[in-house]
Amino acid sequence: MQIEIRGLEKLSFRERQAVILKESGKSLETIAKQLKLSSSSVATLLNRARSKGYEIVCIIPSGELGLGGADWDEEILSED
Repeated sequence: MQIEIRGLEKLSFRERQAVILKESGKSLETIAKQLKLSSSSVATLLNRARSKGYEIVCIIPSGELGLGGADWDEEILSED
């Protein structure tokens, strides 16, 4: 699975850092420690970023969901 964050160009450098860490699954406390900020400052950065509107897009190959590939096509053909 691959994650794409669209709209990063709208965000400040610190907002980008916070968003990328948050969307990577880091907790608020972990982000605060890593960026050497308070948790409330990180929350403010994330709120500002959300208000500027960015999107998270997950790119999942169809094979990971069992919805593609040769096996899937053969099953569909055998049902017809």
